[in-house]
Amino acid sequence: MKGTKSVALVTQPGEFFKEEISRAIRKYKVSIDPNTEFYLVDLLTRFMISENFFTVDEKGAKRTETLAFLLGDALQAEDHEKKKEDLRRLGDISLYTAGFFGDSLQRKTVDVDYYIGMGKNAYSNLSKISLDSYFRTVFTQLSEGFTKFVDVLGEVSSSTLLTDTKSILRSYDLWLKTGSERAESQLKEAGIIPNKRIKTSVQ
Repeated sequence: MKGTKSVALVTQPGEFFKEEISRAIRKYKVSIDPNTEFYLVDLLTRFMISENFFTVDEKGAKRTETLAFLLGDALQAEDHEKKKEDLRRLGDISLYTAGFFGDSLQRKTVDVDYYIGMGKNAYSNLSKISLDSYFRTVFTQLSEGFTKFVDVLGEVSSSTLLTDTKSILRSYDLWLKTGSERAESQLKEAGIIPNKRIKTSVQ
């Protein structure tokens, strides 16, 4: 099965991601507009190409963009289209990072809830300045259901169950901070019933 998915991912990424996102949406019973679902498929397809996710500095080295800088660029942009472009990139990078790398973010200074906050605000602002009704609907839904869509992308990024203690603790931290249904499901699959009275932190 894993080999089959890998081939599909290389040859037909759009169809692969559509299938995987639809599966995750059904699993978490997420209410989603078809246009928003298409946007998520397009986002994953775009970020398959590393040049679309990273920026390249003057030495040709790839690096991730700092969310605060992206936000600053968006706020300072005088051109309306440039502002929308910067806000969209901020929202997309925040959503993709929180969804695909949420587990590793639990070990970093900048936590997953920072990405969630930045992404929600970016999409919310976009929904207010977008003149196109298609994008207003999409960005409104992405903002209001951001955490659920993080779960959806997280499900796509990993089909394995928890296998070690640190993974369990990281999922517990994620559930405590965001209420992630995916993290809760992983904990239950590992035989753990989440309890917010118990606090934990992973170094």
